[in-house]
Amino acid sequence: QVQLVESGGGLVKPGGSLRLSCAASGFTFSRFRMSWYRQAPGKERELVAAITSGGTQNYADFVKGRFTISRDNAKNTVYLQMNSLKPEDTAVYYCNAFTLTPRNDYWGQGTQVTVSS
Repeated sequence: QVQLVESGGGLVKPGGSLRLSCAASGFTFSRFRMSWYRQAPGKERELVAAITSGGTQNYADFVKGRFTISRDNAKNTVYLQMNSLKPEDTAVYYCNAFTLTPRNDYWGQGTQVTVSS
């Protein structure tokens, strides 16, 4: 069955770094656009970064220059390197796998990132 398992979250001080990983199984990973979303308490889920099957990356303005998304198709894993973290980056971070044709939309269970001194 389809699984997306996030890891790497935790507590970090402002200015620190974390690297999130999302291990995928149960589908053809290389064909999917992979994304990271986040949801802070009381807020809607928002796109953080995405990487297409061809490797094209795009980022939300609020993380440009600080976060980097990458993928390893051999390991069926997508990463999010987060640097210069701010308290406002505190949220649950979710991994998403998506294809348009046919439509498939899979989500992980989320990993908590807390940025606090």
